[in-house]
Amino acid sequence: MSRKVTVRYRPHQAIMLAAVIAFVGSLPLASVRWYLLPILLLPLAIAIWAVRAGTDVDSTGIQVRALIGQRRIPWSRIAELGADQRGRAVARLTDGAQVGLPAVRAGDLPRLIEASGQPLDPQPADQQKPADQ
Repeated sequence: MSRKVTVRYRPHQAIMLAAVIAFVGSLPLASVRWYLLPILLLPLAIAIWAVRAGTDVDSTGIQVRALIGQRRIPWSRIAELGADQRGRAVARLTDGAQVGLPAVRAGDLPRLIEASGQPLDPQPADQQKPADQ
């Protein structure tokens, strides 16, 4: 029986450590006055984002997860996978939209494509050399 393999990309866990340090560091300020308590929400939101955000890839598509919400994109809607100028991976959809893939870097794209079950094709079909006849 074949098992569906899911590759997960998550932000570095040092972000969680930074959120905990920020939470502890903001406690003295937030405890001075009751109206300063919302200051604690920022490090809490960062900690939740660090646990929740990321990209999951399997043979059916890509699932992009954020602090609030998630989006499932089937492979049939993805025209191209690439990277932006900062080295972050993006998926260009068939309708022309571009979706950032959290926690995925340009160097992770071959592994991401391998997880899809699709062959790794470094050149678009219109740029490939014709076969010798």
